[in-house]
Amino acid sequence: MIWCEVTTLGDLLVRGAEKYGDSEAVVVQDERRSFEGLLASAMQAARSLLGLGVTRGDAVGILMPNCIEFLEVMFGAALIGARVVPINARFKDRELAYLVENADLRLLFTSDIIDQHTDYVEILGNCLPGLADASDPISLDLQVAPKLKSVVMLGESSPSGMVDRAMFRQLGADRSESDVHQIRSRIAIRDVAMMMYTSGTTADPKGCPTTHEALVRTAVTGSRSCFELTTEDRMWDPLPLFHMSAILPLLGCLDAGAAYITLTHVEPGACIRQLRDESCTFSFPAFPTVTNAMLDHPDWDASKVPLIRAWLNVSSPDGLRELHKSLPNSRHLNAYGCTEIGGVACFTRPEDPPETWATTSGRPFDGIEIEIRDLETGLPVGSGERGSIWSRGYNLFEGYYKDEEKNAESFDSEGWFCTGDIGAKDPEGRISYLGRVKDMLKVGGENVASVEIESLLQTHPAVSIAQVIAVPDAKYVEVPAAYVELRPDFDATEEELIDYCDGKIARFKVPRYVRFISASEWPMSATKIQKFRLQDRFQEEQGASST
Repeated sequence: MIWCEVTTLGDLLVRGAEKYGDSEAVVVQDERRSFEGLLASAMQAARSLLGLGVTRGDAVGILMPNCIEFLEVMFGAALIGARVVPINARFKDRELAYLVENADLRLLFTSDIIDQHTDYVEILGNCLPGLADASDPISLDLQVAPKLKSVVMLGESSPSGMVDRAMFRQLGADRSESDVHQIRSRIAIRDVAMMMYTSGTTADPKGCPTTHEALVRTAVTGSRSCFELTTEDRMWDPLPLFHMSAILPLLGCLDAGAAYITLTHVEPGACIRQLRDESCTFSFPAFPTVTNAMLDHPDWDASKVPLIRAWLNVSSPDGLRELHKSLPNSRHLNAYGCTEIGGVACFTRPEDPPETWATTSGRPFDGIEIEIRDLETGLPVGSGERGSIWSRGYNLFEGYYKDEEKNAESFDSEGWFCTGDIGAKDPEGRISYLGRVKDMLKVGGENVASVEIESLLQTHPAVSIAQVIAVPDAKYVEVPAAYVELRPDFDATEEELIDYCDGKIARFKVPRYVRFISASEWPMSATKIQKFRLQDRFQEEQGASST
């Protein structure tokens, strides 16, 4: 009989500390915490939050790279029922100012760790005018963010206008663990635990409030059960903690008693060293931009990481087949999900055959429904037919924050949510992701899925990553253009890659243009390549070449 013990985010950590004690829970770069140690530091953060006046339901933002302090604040806020808002660490002035106001942040935590050349103190100073001149950092009065009462610096510096680390800790002196426990006991699993913001690839990011149940149940049913995690496992996940692909594996590890291992700066050599030195057993890079960078690095040696039993990656079928060839001694898993449906709704299983890993994302977790509907009529389609992906179940978010118009467009009368993705379902109920509804080209009236062209290009031996966009055309309205990252020590020309596609797919699907891009040049959101920025880049290049 299958069952799942659901609890709140805070109680998940309390239970983990009770069950697993001084076993190692998390490693972030070189800092470590046991289950008991992580709970103790989260409890301290919870007391300080109470000292700053945070109450159940208040929004607490975290703008930091991956670090121990991120986890302490996240679980500390969860222990007192505050709404955690992890913020994309790549956001700049305008995006951050929008989020602070839109999310109704009461408190904002930041760091003086310089991540990817991002100076958070400078950015906050730019988007929150008057912060540096504030006379009382505990009770700010900023016109641009009237609900924001404090910005807390959990670093070594003490910027003007911010509550520093020492002051934050002192604020908890008058609050006890008993105070925290009294509040914790009243938190409901259907309370909102976290509000992730979507990546904003086409517009301002949107807040997605998600309940304790959706987070914990998805993590336990998905990450823990599907990955068959035990207390012997050490999961490596380099993804940012402001992304579901980090939060859910972390929660799965806490439930299973496994160690969760991550790092602050994603650099291929550092990733390889951590995988090796931490004796990792499960690798969760998720995206080929990370995995390929490691496999193409001169330090990569699969024999030095013999304990890795499985990898999770999400890519096109041909891209995944290439990864499987590169890592033949491991099992591989695929996934499907998005922020709005709890982060992930399907995983393949370690025992599935290789072609299943490459072509499907597995079956939905128990309690989650997924339906494929015709793009025009909205009616369910048959097995193997392409359509839009809809989902329903405990996993769904609570609707876009302060956007009733978008909610009316996205939900139907029976509680189904339209993901905006295209997919199909096989006879065994496995889901295949086939691209975004809006990631379709219309070439002379013919519908073309970008992912089909990307998948073909990635079978070329010189191609590491390919991304296809629509660009204007006088005759066909729009045509495909491909941005390609080549593998190290490989060369290819635009003409060569176009000729490679010709004869393998319909002529109107063959890329009209190929542009080459380095690994560091991809315009990224949290973890996704932002195609609209590639379109802007193409237009700029075309404009420059015509002058």
